Amino acid sequence: FLAKNVPSLGYQVYWLGRKQAETLEISQKNPDISYMGIHIADYTESIAEKNGVVKYYQLEPQKISFENDILRVIVDTETGNLEQVFDLINQRNILQPGLGNQLQVFADSGQYWDGWNINPNYQQYPLNSPQLESIEWIESGPIVWRLRIIKRLNQSEFCQNYILEQGSPLLKIETTVNWQERHTLIKVAFPLTIKADFASYEIPCGVIQRPTNPQTPPSPPPPLPPVYGGFPGGKAKWEVPAIHWADISTPDYGISILNDSKYGYDAQSDQLRLTLLRGSTWPDPEADLGWHQFSYAVYPHAGDWKQAKTVQKGYEFNRPLQVKIYPPISATANLESSSCQSFLELGSEHLILMAFKQSETKSKQWILRCYECQGEETRLELQNNLGLTIDYSVNILEQPQETTAFISAWKIVSFALTSRES
Repeated sequence: FLAKNVPSLGYQVYWLGRKQAETLEISQKNPDISYMGIHIADYTESIAEKNGVVKYYQLEPQKISFENDILRVIVDTETGNLEQVFDLINQRNILQPGLGNQLQVFADSGQYWDGWNINPNYQQYPLNSPQLESIEWIESGPIVWRLRIIKRLNQSEFCQNYILEQGSPLLKIETTVNWQERHTLIKVAFPLTIKADFASYEIPCGVIQRPTNPQTPPSPPPPLPPVYGGFPGGKAKWEVPAIHWADISTPDYGISILNDSKYGYDAQSDQLRLTLLRGSTWPDPEADLGWHQFSYAVYPHAGDWKQAKTVQKGYEFNRPLQVKIYPPISATANLESSSCQSFLELGSEHLILMAFKQSETKSKQWILRCYECQGEETRLELQNNLGLTIDYSVNILEQPQETTAFISAWKIVSFALTSRES
């Protein structure tokens, strides 16, 4: 089922009970899932007939389509790549045909600091891309679509689930890899249908813009490249870090690529790529070998990353709802406990909670730390069901500071809270 209206920093209770089973005639587009687990390559044309939720008019012999009320996704069944991600709200296709989620492989060797540095000229040494082995349905809606793509690269296997949930603006790509390559770099590419001069990247408690067509050349490198830092100049920054997301936007439209554990990006004016895996052998000859699990997501949106609330989407993607199942109770039990609760609300969508903890020096005092995430002044208006009020601002050592009502752009702030009852 679809969990709706779950409050921030809180919970929502959903009761499960017995009821008469729905018949096929009255269920909401209840699909025949008898084809589940069968390779789609042999059944593409018949899926539309078997599943009423798949849009038949989008299907071709080598393509499969599925959609929710926000996005339509079309997958090329010959390559497993995304043929199209179509924004139904804004009526825009965001990807160059057949090239979305393309796994690109390059030779990556010859670096003195092998475990830290990527070969600056890796793009001159492309290798064969992973080859599609199978496609199959895991879930077929209407609450969630989950289409599984399996590819192989030499001795390495990639299992990717395209996940589209009802009411979600994200196409999630959940990935499991058995990685066995050495001195190999693999990236995932998203060639876009928009162009922009700058890409935006989330950094700790902030966002940085970088040019997508840098002009300033790097300085000559020293004899041994440093482990930390980089060479000055825009062209030297061909691989840059980001925490939860990177974004390319025009004033009216943009695309964000979210991630949950892969932090190396590169950008062109019409493309974002995310680095997934490497195969260094020094200082650890077996670095990265074995099983990996990670996810990333495509988030098309109107406006820029601020209007799209990409910061919040990145946090939600990295901290999904947790489901807690409690023991059954009888129908006659007392059900008066609150079914919905928010413990803390900051009163501004621009504020991101970083910490809420007991004070290091005062046992009856609590510390709340947050930061402003949009580059605009805002105000903290604390609401909570814990009986806490703000006493004063504190620094990182929890020493009292002058308290102001407004929080300036990008600022990290901490407050001491105490209970009204203490």
